[in-house]
Amino acid sequence: MNDTPGRTSPGSAPSGDQNGPGVPRPAGPADVNGSTSQWSKDQPPAGRWSPPTGQNPPPGPGRNWGAPPSPAQWGRPPAAKPGVIPLRPLSMGEILDSAVKTLRTYWRTVLPVMAVLAVFTQVTQILVQRYLVPPAPKADPDATPAEALKQLIDSTQASLIGLGPSMGVSLVALLISSALLAVVVSKAALGRPITLGAAWLESRPRLLQLLGLTLLLPVLSAAIMAVGLLPGLLLGGAPGVLLALLGGLGALVLNIWLMVRFSLSSPALILERGSVVQSLKRSAKLVQGSWWRIFGITLLTQLLAFVFTMIIAIPFAVIGLIVDGEALSGVLSGSPEAIGWPFLIVTGIGGVITSAITYPFSAGVTVLLYVDQRIRREALDLELIRAAGRPDPGPAPGTRAVGG
Repeated sequence: MNDTPGRTSPGSAPSGDQNGPGVPRPAGPADVNGSTSQWSKDQPPAGRWSPPTGQNPPPGPGRNWGAPPSPAQWGRPPAAKPGVIPLRPLSMGEILDSAVKTLRTYWRTVLPVMAVLAVFTQVTQILVQRYLVPPAPKADPDATPAEALKQLIDSTQASLIGLGPSMGVSLVALLISSALLAVVVSKAALGRPITLGAAWLESRPRLLQLLGLTLLLPVLSAAIMAVGLLPGLLLGGAPGVLLALLGGLGALVLNIWLMVRFSLSSPALILERGSVVQSLKRSAKLVQGSWWRIFGITLLTQLLAFVFTMIIAIPFAVIGLIVDGEALSGVLSGSPEAIGWPFLIVTGIGGVITSAITYPFSAGVTVLLYVDQRIRREALDLELIRAAGRPDPGPAPGTRAVGG
C-alpha cells in the first residue's frame, strides 16, 4: 500500500533508518494512539532537501518569492514588433504614443506635404478673413420678431461666407492627410520605409471616393440636425423654442453616435479599397461593441490637439497684438478691416505650425484605431506578422479568429 514516495499511511510499519547516523528523522503528526507516524523510506532526509532547479523556493520566514516568471517562461513569447506598434491589441496610451512615433520616424514623408497643406490653408483663411468676411450685423434689441429673424439670417450668412472657403480648404487638407497617413501607418506597422511619392501613388486612386465619403458625413449630420430643429421652428412661440431645443439635443446625440460609428470608414476605404458604402459598413462592424472606447480615445485626441493648438496659438497671438496694436480693437468689435496684415501674418505662422502637427497626429490615431480594432476582432496581427516575415506565435491574447 506504500508504493509512492511521501508520508506513510497511518498504521503502517516503521521503515528502517535511512537517514544515516546522527540525522534525526522528521517528526510526523501523531496518530490516533498518540505515537508519531513514520515517513516513507523515499522521503528526502531532513535538512537536505533543495527546490528543483529553475523554480522559486516556497514562501516562509526568511525566504523570498523571487522575480515573477517572464512570458517566455510560461511559453507565451512577447508580441512581435517589426514596426512602430507591437502586433497585439493596443492600449490607449500605446495608440497615442505610436501616432507620435510614426510622425517622428516618417517625418520626411509626412511633414513636407502637411506643411504645404497648412500654408495653403492659412493663406486661404487670411485672405477670406481680410477681404470676404462682411462686418457682423449689429443686433437691435427693439427689433420685431421678423426683423430679429432677418438679423439672424444675415449673421448666419456672414458666418458662412467666412467659414465656407476656409472649411473647404481644411477639408481638402484633412482628406489628403487621411489618405497619406493610412498608407504610411500601414507600412509603419511592418517597419517598412515609404517615400512621399510612393505613398501618393498608392493613395491617389482612392481620393475621389474619399472626397465623397468626407462630404457625405457632414451632409448627413446637417440633415439630421435640420430634421431635429425644423418642427420647433415651424411651431414657433415658447412651445416651438422648447421643441427646437429638445429636437436639437436629440439630433446632436445622434450625430455624435453616428460620427463615432463611421469614424473608421476613411482608413477602411483606403486600405481595403472598397466602395463608400462598404467602408461605412466596415466601420460600423469594427466599432460595434467598442463605441465608448473609440469615443473616449477620439475625444482625448481632439483635446490634446486643442491644447497643443492653444499652446502655440496664444503666444503668436500675443506677438501679433504687440506688432499690430490696432488689431485688438478689430478683434473685439468684429470688424475685419481693422485687423492689419502684421497680426494676420504672425497668427498665420502659428496656425501653420499647429496644422502641420495636429492634422497627421489626428489622422494617425484614426488609422491606428482601425488597425487595433481589426487585431481585436479579426486577428489582423497574424496577417501582419506573416507579411513582416516573422514566425507565427499564434493568436495574441484577446484576439479572435477571422470572422469572429
